[in-house]
Amino acid sequence: MSEPVPARLPPRPPRSFAIHWLVDAAVVFVGAAFLAWLVAFPLVPLAIISLVVGLIGAPYTRRAEIRALAARADEPGTESS
Repeated sequence: MSEPVPARLPPRPPRSFAIHWLVDAAVVFVGAAFLAWLVAFPLVPLAIISLVVGLIGAPYTRRAEIRALAARADEPGTESS
């Protein structure tokens, strides 16, 4: 007895560059906040550094999302609109 095939997700456009920038900056901030706390590094410069690093990483994560969405649309059994 085989399991039923899960429903496919509908196609969608990639998220905006600003969303990628803010999410990447948040990930950097959270990842570095604990280390900054250990060495008593101020949070404001850490937030600024996180925004800059997020800005640098955003094009890469957005392109990765675009590739993933394209691969998902190319899977057999998906509908293209």
